[in-house]
Amino acid sequence: MKQLNFIDDKKTKADYKNWVPESLLKNLIFASLVAFILLIAFGVSDLVFSGKTRLICAIILGYATLKLTFFAIWMRVLHKAFDYNGKRKLAKAIIEGTADYVKIPDGGLGLDVGCGSGALTIASAKRNPKATMVGCDIWSGSYKSEFSKELCENNAKLEGIENARFKIGNAVNLPFEDESFDAVTSNYLYHNIMGHNKQKLLLETLRVLKKGGVFVIHDLMNKSRYGDMNKFIEKLKKDGYENVQLIDTTKDLFMGHKEALLLGLYGSTLLIGRK
Repeated sequence: MKQLNFIDDKKTKADYKNWVPESLLKNLIFASLVAFILLIAFGVSDLVFSGKTRLICAIILGYATLKLTFFAIWMRVLHKAFDYNGKRKLAKAIIEGTADYVKIPDGGLGLDVGCGSGALTIASAKRNPKATMVGCDIWSGSYKSEFSKELCENNAKLEGIENARFKIGNAVNLPFEDESFDAVTSNYLYHNIMGHNKQKLLLETLRVLKKGGVFVIHDLMNKSRYGDMNKFIEKLKKDGYENVQLIDTTKDLFMGHKEALLLGLYGSTLLIGRK
């Protein structure tokens, strides 16, 4: 009976997935084991190679084994930290903390760009029960097997959320008219979009925000990725945006500075303001 109750509970609980996919973790562990076996076969044992050739194999395969093992361990640490059902629940803390800034007027419309599993869309919808949240994503690439529109819709249903809906949409060119939303938000999206200027991606998101609407964007906004964000803020203010500010979320808002460095989340910053 207890086992059946456990199974039923899992079926009725939203699944926001892990930001480090289980498949990635398994592939890294497998690759580490393969590299180690090859190291023993070709770099340590003299059954195949000997002399200088074996030494070269030992150096190359030893380096590969160490590197793959390091990344496997690091990904495991990240996987545990981001686990919604784990001890740290960092992903949940970040989602909930970001959603706290999303304010939508009654009857209004909010947008979550790159919604993934629907976590931020749903969290924002909970905080704005008289508004509607729209989550958009392309649901493709390396996360295609983990995230989907169907997953988002099922999570909303399991959470009892009726004021959230989802559609396909690319952050590079959003399928929405200018000034369509009363609030826009996003979490850890733009740094993943390679080959595009991050400030231009932000402007594309702000394009669909109504005059007077709020924006709440959380991402890795270090200078190497985003350029000079202080100049970007000054430009927004000149264009009429109000209360624009950057909030460093690694100063014990969502996480501590040391934890951010360990987990590769250095530069985590909230960009908030009003159009």
